[in-house]
Amino acid sequence: MEAIAGVNEIISTREFDFPREQVFQAWVNPEQLVQWWGPQGFTNTFHECDMRPGGTWRFVMHGPDGKDYPNHSEFVEIVPNERIVIQHMSAPEFQVTATFEDVDGRTKVVFRQLFKIAKQFENAKKYCIEGNEQNFDRLNAVLASGK
Repeated sequence: MEAIAGVNEIISTREFDFPREQVFQAWVNPEQLVQWWGPQGFTNTFHECDMRPGGTWRFVMHGPDGKDYPNHSEFVEIVPNERIVIQHMSAPEFQVTATFEDVDGRTKVVFRQLFKIAKQFENAKKYCIEGNEQNFDRLNAVLASGK
């Protein structure tokens, strides 16, 4: 696992002990995605998850502190088992590019968040780097459960 912050960009990387197709499915299957998206202690309510280029993703992340965080995104690109690009349109605005690489039957995921506004990036990196690691932990738990 690795996370770095560049110019307006956070890059998080993790290798999972699961085949690329299984890891990719956990990203594009809304029933799985809802289980792991977000940091530890968060839950989600998906209102719309149209998993195709141009499709809308609207959901609310429910924080462990009781606060709700509405999210509005659009799927820009989905290349099966290779890449997903998502434009997060609610503040903070950023583009997610997730790539999936086969590494001897394991899967390397590179998760890039490129922020539109430098000030939003500066604020977000305080919690996003750790949050992304927790997100990967939750993804791994869903993969291990087979659900």
